[in-house]
Amino acid sequence: MSATEMRDDPRFPGVKIHESAYVDDGVSIGAGSKVWHFVHVLGETVIGRDCVLGQNVMVGPRVTMGDGCKVQNNVALYDGVVLEDGVFCGPSCVFTNVNNPRAFLNRKTEFRKTLVRTGASIGANATIVCGHTLGAYCFIAAGAVVAKDVPDFALMAGVPARRIGWMSHNGARLGPDLICPETGRRYSETGPDTLEEIR
Repeated sequence: MSATEMRDDPRFPGVKIHESAYVDDGVSIGAGSKVWHFVHVLGETVIGRDCVLGQNVMVGPRVTMGDGCKVQNNVALYDGVVLEDGVFCGPSCVFTNVNNPRAFLNRKTEFRKTLVRTGASIGANATIVCGHTLGAYCFIAAGAVVAKDVPDFALMAGVPARRIGWMSHNGARLGPDLICPETGRRYSETGPDTLEEIR
C-alpha cells in the first residue's frame, strides 16, 4: 500500500486518511492531519491540526489530542489520555487507563486520566501508567516505565523511571551549565525537580 491510497473524507476537510483506516462517527480531526494504514479512531475523539497517526494506531474513545502531535506505529491511546500540542509518542509505547485490571471485572468507572503536556516526547516501548501528568517538554527514554508525575523538561529513564537529567525545548540534553547546545536557550533549576527557562 502506498501514499496514493490516501483518501479524502468529506467529514474531515483537509485530512488524508488511508483506505485501510476506520474513523468512527462523532470524531473531529483538524486540517493537515494524516491517518495511516490500519488506524482506528473511535467516537468522541478530538484530534488537532497537522497530526500524524502511524500504522496500526488506535485512538479513543474520548481521547483528546492537540495540534502537531505525532503518534508512531502500534500505539493505543485509551479513554482518559490527553495529549497537548506537539507531543511525540514513539513506536509501541504503551498507555494504560486502569491501575488494577481484571478480565472478569468491569472497571470502566475507574479510568484514570493521563495528561501529556506540550512538547513532551515518549520513547519507543515506554510504558505510561495511568493517573499521572507528564510535564511540558519532558523526555521519556525508550523502555522506561513511568509510574509517577514527571516534571517539565525532565529526562526520565529506567524501571521505574527516574529523572537522570534535563532536556531543552529542542530535545537536547542539558549539561551542568543548563544551556541548550543547539539553540543557546538558558535554563535555571528553581527547585530539586524544577527547571525553568531564563527569559
